[in-house]
Amino acid sequence: MSENLTGLVKIIGISILLVVLWAFLAYQIPENFLKPNNIENLLRRTALFGILGIGVSFVIISSGIDLSIGSLVCFTACLLALFLSVSYNPYVSTDVLEIKAAEKKLVVRRDGNFEVGQSIRYYGGRRARNAMLTITAINPTEYQGRPASEILVDQALTRDDTADASNRSVGKIAAMYPISQVSDNHLDLPFQRLGPRDRVWFVHPERGLKEKTVASVAPSMQSKDLTEVKFTEPLDGIDASYIAIPLARKQRMSVPLAIISVLLIALGLGMIHGILITKLKQQPFVVTLCGLLIYRGLSRWLSNDQTLGFGNEFEGSLGLLATGRLVLWDSGTSSFGIPYSFFFLILLTIAAIIFLNFTIWGRYILALGRNEEAARYSGVNTGRMTILAYVLCAVLAGFGGILFALDANSIAPSSFGNFFELYAIAAAVLGGCSLRGGEGSIIGVVVGTALMQTLYNSIVLLKIPDELEYAIIGAVILIGVTSDEVIRMIANRFKRD
Repeated sequence: MSENLTGLVKIIGISILLVVLWAFLAYQIPENFLKPNNIENLLRRTALFGILGIGVSFVIISSGIDLSIGSLVCFTACLLALFLSVSYNPYVSTDVLEIKAAEKKLVVRRDGNFEVGQSIRYYGGRRARNAMLTITAINPTEYQGRPASEILVDQALTRDDTADASNRSVGKIAAMYPISQVSDNHLDLPFQRLGPRDRVWFVHPERGLKEKTVASVAPSMQSKDLTEVKFTEPLDGIDASYIAIPLARKQRMSVPLAIISVLLIALGLGMIHGILITKLKQQPFVVTLCGLLIYRGLSRWLSNDQTLGFGNEFEGSLGLLATGRLVLWDSGTSSFGIPYSFFFLILLTIAAIIFLNFTIWGRYILALGRNEEAARYSGVNTGRMTILAYVLCAVLAGFGGILFALDANSIAPSSFGNFFELYAIAAAVLGGCSLRGGEGSIIGVVVGTALMQTLYNSIVLLKIPDELEYAIIGAVILIGVTSDEVIRMIANRFKRD
């Protein structure tokens, strides 16, 4: 039995098993399994984990292993969230360095944007309470030998406070502006610098603070000194008795730069894996196990072990890569669409098939997995091919991390991506990738991923205890490895005969 025929038998076998499982679930629980939302979710999870499976298949085919995939997914997801972090700060604001409550005096960093008679809000203090004030005078001064400004206000704050070496400010002040012509979702402001996606705080001395997002700005029809600001949501309860504080949106990196940076970092880490294995002769198991621990630790350190996320910042743009779908039909009460991430899987599958089967590098990787020494004597640079396999695995894990992060919209660094390497390796093994190396099919990996995700889906729909999830995954991996060995023995017997 030829190797191509052996691989085909594996793919046919796993495909039949997948179809049988689908038929069983469709017959047993059609009201749940055949729901459009459930099918969409199954396609989405298959796409996301399929990308990881394709990546690890290159390593397995080269006779290696990568245990760091789950932690690398978490690490790249955390990096993306940090690179795309968005902050909102008042356009006109400064730090307060000292409060002299009885003298109605604030010492602030030198800032020429405040004016006498302007309304300001003091907030974020350690001792003094938030307050709405009016500036009565501004005088230049010094604070600890550095230029500063002394601002006199019309009211006394509650307590004195002074900055120390560990905390260089005791609060902030921000300029406030009166509002007029309040309508359903727009109003006029005497402020010219607001732009779309900025935000506005609306402050009231008795009703507290509200925050709204700017949709668009235009010159006001009432006065050339006013700007008409439209918001993404209704201005419920906000009237002219509120005072506005414009907030500038600041994004740490542009979206293209953030994505490229994440993928380049993943590429670099994959290259480090390959160099440690080829140049320093480290075992792949040890290298990637250390990577698993290192990337998880770095993720927790970079995020201060706090959950990261994107909020609603990229819902209508970047987030659509993972959560968007191509709607095929919509009846009003229900709809069905193919997730965009599934199209990524299709494109990557086609590219991986071409690379593995129709390029010299793919054939070299297969030869490396079958017999490294023979490949070396045949003129193959086995070191480069090993590095290439780990680079491809890491880059696809990084890409998967981006999609997983956008899909979840929330990254808990202590648990995000846990055991993802098990799903990826199991899919590759079920799809015909031999852990001995030298064999594998990209189509088989995708089918294996679909089977793994259908099994997970069935656990949820059939209300099987969650505690059995990993037991089932372990059993499936064992069955896959055993089947691979049985098929190999049968193939060898045919060759001898």
